[in-house]
Amino acid sequence: MRVVFMGTPDFAVPTLARLAADGHTIVAVYTRAPAKAGRGMSLRPSPVHAVADSLGVPVLTPSTLRTPGAAETFAGHAADVAVVVAYGMLLPPAILDLPRHGCLNLHGSLLPRWRGAAPIQRAVMAGDAESGVGVMRMEAGLDTGPVALEARVPITPGMTAGELHDALMPLGAGLMAEALKSLDGGSGLTFTTQPADGVVYAHKITNDEARIDWSQQAGEIAARINGLSPFPGAFFEADLGKGPERVKVLRALPAGGDGEPGTLLDADGTIACGAGAVRLLELRRAGKGGSATGAEFVRGARLAPGAGLG
Repeated sequence: MRVVFMGTPDFAVPTLARLAADGHTIVAVYTRAPAKAGRGMSLRPSPVHAVADSLGVPVLTPSTLRTPGAAETFAGHAADVAVVVAYGMLLPPAILDLPRHGCLNLHGSLLPRWRGAAPIQRAVMAGDAESGVGVMRMEAGLDTGPVALEARVPITPGMTAGELHDALMPLGAGLMAEALKSLDGGSGLTFTTQPADGVVYAHKITNDEARIDWSQQAGEIAARINGLSPFPGAFFEADLGKGPERVKVLRALPAGGDGEPGTLLDADGTIACGAGAVRLLELRRAGKGGSATGAEFVRGARLAPGAGLG
């Protein structure tokens, strides 16, 4: 099939690679324009852009698709289908209607729960028992289209958003490959309208969500920590001997114990919360290269039970 692929981050890379490996003709790749990154702030192409270059596929990085010229360019690809994976830009109706089989989106949640920008992080932050990926036909609304295929993944205790992301990537690639095989073979896809009940939006993560509030209950704190790991990383600030220092917490679990919120309860890194306590399993101090377990952090910072952690 003639495929226009539209995606930007690492999450989209396995799908692009799989479709190319399956023999589909990737006629064009749309992605976000190179952005400044690194210490030198040099322009760096998106992960999808880099893979497209390695495949020898033409890459387009328009700032908008809402112009007659953009629609004319898109129509010129004569695509059978457009595959969209975390592209980062809404597609107007003039684009959605152009491919013969429409535009298929691979979305990282079990729709209609977690429509929007950050479905993987929000699922973990909310303490959901499972997540998944789905192939839907795109409409003008935000993630409102009917769903054809879906695969589920359990969110196990202590699982981070990064780990869920990595589990969903290959699963999603296989699901989209299955969808295109059905279209190419003539059997087609059966789409089911999303239910009206259970709609939840996964709003973009903001920086002010990253600061840990120890007055919350333990389950909420642990879920927030795991859902914000590895990026942007939940954090607390504490004086560890050289003035206030920011410490990122990358993994945690609810634990037994109680005390004044923010108080260190033991040498393993258990912190009292508004209700219950959390065990800090993985942390990273500012300016330090690697991460440490809760016990290693407590020992390295020379903390004793009863110390306050921001």
